[in-house]
Amino acid sequence: MTDYKIQMKDVYKSFGEKHILRGIDLNVERGTSMVIIGGSGTGKSVTLKCVLGLMHPDSGSIKIDDQETTDFGEKDRDEMMKKFGMLFQGGALFDSLPVWENVAFGLIHAEGMSKYDAHDVAIEKLRAVGLGAKVAENFPAELSGGMQKRVSLARAIATNPEIIFFDEPTTGLDPIMADVINDLIVQCVKDLGATALTITHDMSSVRKIADNVALLHEGKIEWTGSIKNLSRSGNAYVDQFIHGRADGPIMKHAGATE
Repeated sequence: MTDYKIQMKDVYKSFGEKHILRGIDLNVERGTSMVIIGGSGTGKSVTLKCVLGLMHPDSGSIKIDDQETTDFGEKDRDEMMKKFGMLFQGGALFDSLPVWENVAFGLIHAEGMSKYDAHDVAIEKLRAVGLGAKVAENFPAELSGGMQKRVSLARAIATNPEIIFFDEPTTGLDPIMADVINDLIVQCVKDLGATALTITHDMSSVRKIADNVALLHEGKIEWTGSIKNLSRSGNAYVDQFIHGRADGPIMKHAGATE
């Protein structure tokens, strides 16, 4: 078995004439946190959905634990999905369910755990994100945005997944709460020994949670490396993005194609 939990090789995905992924090559080492950065519309969400199997690439290879997943049938896909946890950008909590049942949703409906046992696990995971039993019976609408994000994180880790995806985990949060969520992500991933793959625009998040970073631009990985080397990458795309500069290859290239 290789040291890579996720391997993407020459992955393409188009929607009609719109080419989104143009030959993605990305390796994510086991037990590490990879963060994909890049502007809006560069293909970050599509990359995540292809790894999850929510979208099927037009061509290329996607391996999880050295298993090719692009040719999986429904049964194999369902089994593979048990390895994943997901924190969605908007939280995606069920308004009609109490907090504890949101957290325990995968345990009950995917793993067949009894509600009695799942409730205990939900309380444990809520405590892990700094909440606890006091909010378990509340409904999502009764919670602040930051608390809802914590509940979403508790749900993402409830099944003790091997891989966790974070889709813009700090969107809509104030800087202080965003830092709290980043700290919780680091701790939860570490406690589980999980592999994490995150997409974000937030450079504060990148610097807090990443072991490695990949910059995606117009469907291609322009640079990948360790977080330690991000500020001295020597890559013009990376330099422009992390410093938020209007002038640089990203804007010039985008302007030339629009």
